[in-house]
Amino acid sequence: MIAFLRKHPAASYFTLAFAISWAGVLAVIPGAIPAPPVEAERSFVFVYLAMLAGPPIAGLVMTAVLGGRDGLFDYRARLLRWRVPIRWYAAALLTAPLVLTVTAAMLSLFSSDFAPALLSPNADAAVPVHAGNRSSFMMMSILVGTGAGFFEELGWTGFVIPEMRTRYGVVVTGLSVGLLWGAWHFLAVLWGSASSFGSMPIPLFMFVALFSFLPPYRVLMAWVYERTGSTLVAILMHAGLTTSMLLFGSTATGGAAVVYDAVFAGVLWAVVLASHALRGGAHRGIADVRRRFLPN
Repeated sequence: MIAFLRKHPAASYFTLAFAISWAGVLAVIPGAIPAPPVEAERSFVFVYLAMLAGPPIAGLVMTAVLGGRDGLFDYRARLLRWRVPIRWYAAALLTAPLVLTVTAAMLSLFSSDFAPALLSPNADAAVPVHAGNRSSFMMMSILVGTGAGFFEELGWTGFVIPEMRTRYGVVVTGLSVGLLWGAWHFLAVLWGSASSFGSMPIPLFMFVALFSFLPPYRVLMAWVYERTGSTLVAILMHAGLTTSMLLFGSTATGGAAVVYDAVFAGVLWAVVLASHALRGGAHRGIADVRRRFLPN
């Protein structure tokens, strides 16, 4: 078993992370998938905690197996690395809220359904917990986002991003992890999204929700990690996405939700392309994808 883990580190990490998280979710959910909205609201905390168990456990196990004590020391050093230029903190904390603001501004020209959740009359319903008022809604959003960022990035950035970077470029690494990051959310999102499907076919809704904006955002995260070597900054960037989506994302459902996610993804891809162009990386990124996926 140890020999297999060492021979296939990335695949082993993903298998462990998925197995732990999904087994935990299946162990705590009380009934049907998708769940009725009331049931999803009551069980949200348990599903949230079960999902968050997978990435950190898998990341720590694989780090110990591959690197032993030295690997764990390096893991801790990257987690605690905070002395990076302030621009990377700005990129980590501001990318998601700025892109969401642009997305909302564009779509609000066509419908009020795309207004940010924090400005919605039913803002308290934007997360599946009883917030009570806007202040507690904001606090709950920050707590949920911070928890997701911290625990997930102990695996995604703590282990699998640097492991895959030993073989692939930033773009391929970001896209690959971004797609699997989306797939990892599948069971929990399917379970808790009954009130959001509307008249949209569930497969289309799920495909857009999981694979539209997460891959380009992960490419940006991989790029920021490449420049900082800091898991801490990656945690902040992930927390910024989750928190901002709860606060500034749309509460639209059905087809409107699909449109919102698609436009959000489009703006993120524009940021990816602009970032690579500004640092002279667009050509290298395309070549990297071609080398990885196209035959010679």
